[in-house]
Amino acid sequence: MLADIHKGTDARQYRIATSVFFFISGLGYSSWASRIPSIQQQLHLNEAQLGGVLFALPIGLMLTMPVTGKLLGNFSSRKIMIFGALLFNLVLSLPGFTTSVWQLALVLFCFGSARNLLNLSMNAQAVQVQHLYPQSIMTTFHGIWSVAGFTGAAIGYLMVSMNIAPSYHLLLISVLLLVFTIYYYPKTFPDQPVIETIKKPPFSLPDKSLLKYSLICFACMATENTMYDWSGLYFEKVVHTTKPTAVAAFVIYMVAMTIGRFAGDRLVKKLGIKTMLQYSGWFILTGLLLTITFPYPVTAGIGFIFAGLGVACVVPLVFSLAGKSKSANSGQTLASISTIGYLGFLVVPPLIGFVAQATSLRSSFAIMAICGLLIVWMVRGIKE
Repeated sequence: MLADIHKGTDARQYRIATSVFFFISGLGYSSWASRIPSIQQQLHLNEAQLGGVLFALPIGLMLTMPVTGKLLGNFSSRKIMIFGALLFNLVLSLPGFTTSVWQLALVLFCFGSARNLLNLSMNAQAVQVQHLYPQSIMTTFHGIWSVAGFTGAAIGYLMVSMNIAPSYHLLLISVLLLVFTIYYYPKTFPDQPVIETIKKPPFSLPDKSLLKYSLICFACMATENTMYDWSGLYFEKVVHTTKPTAVAAFVIYMVAMTIGRFAGDRLVKKLGIKTMLQYSGWFILTGLLLTITFPYPVTAGIGFIFAGLGVACVVPLVFSLAGKSKSANSGQTLASISTIGYLGFLVVPPLIGFVAQATSLRSSFAIMAICGLLIVWMVRGIKE
């Protein structure tokens, strides 16, 4: 009996500690995203230049992907997580101090590398903690990431409203997250490295039966990060609002996504996963179409709410479906799907800058609306 109580106490401690690292990741990334317009103006970048600079982040992430996988095979996920978190927080403090395009590109390359180390290792931790619970808790971790993202966006809004420079803003967040990292690291799950018995190439694609899941994640995550990187600029340059209003629009989007993730489990019980995924695709399509058709503060804001609700549950629900597959180990399945999903998350948003420069930012958002339709179409062929 005492052993069970002790085990339950440890499980709660590990869950809380892992949740903190999800919060660190979400708050840090959202803080950077909330100051993209300010840094663009600070360095006098046009949309194409900004898009080119943003490419440095996915390049850093993708180049370190095989390295992180190898490290997780030789060291525990908690050790990689503390290293990734410390590096992530350190690099987060630097974008506001850059004075040239090349400096910002170098910082974002390192930021992408650190983010990869942190995110892969903290998800590995989450899988280990999940094993301690009979019910699913993975969606909660994603919800906490969203809460952190909303918090970062709200702080960003406050900083912009007070005319606080990005350098001081991001430095403050960096120091705060370093404190959380150091305090909660000893409370994380003491796992052992996962030694691979079968050698695999650095980048492995999922089984053909799971490829549709990967493409759904790609479409959703491409839309999600496009909203992170370009929503503020869309409100400034297409809706023609002030900077504080543009940041507020980003906050609205984050609030909608956060609410959607915490309400998702209850809705799935009523509707089923497949129906939820279809509704999510329609919400993305409707939200972005409303935003580009009626580029006014109220209508565009409502469109952002629909888009936030649409992207909220897609990835956790796809992971849930893919985890039931008998064609591969669940950990390997989720890892391969995540790799393709993160390609959409990181590669597509920089491309938006080039499309916007060649045509318009409004046209770029119109292209992203197709992602919602693709989700609806691809969900039709999957089995729940």
